[in-house]
Amino acid sequence: MNTPVPRRVTVLYSISATCGAVGALLWVRDLTSAPPRVYGAYLAADGYTSSAWRVWSRAVSEERLGLYLIAAGLVLAVAARLFSIRRD
Repeated sequence: MNTPVPRRVTVLYSISATCGAVGALLWVRDLTSAPPRVYGAYLAADGYTSSAWRVWSRAVSEERLGLYLIAAGLVLAVAARLFSIRRD
């Protein structure tokens, strides 16, 4: 008989998915950041600028932070899976 999934497993999976998504977005943002292009009189960076605003400290690049968050998401997903297996 299947037992209901404990609340902490659901929370761990949610945090894991959030870490993975944010990490992937930061990693892709750092990989695709390029200097703005100019199209005639319109500066393409007006809509989206890669500003000097940093997500983290200057010592850790956004690419590395993204990879750290992806790794943390994977670790949390494994922990959630282990909690759910132990529960059964």
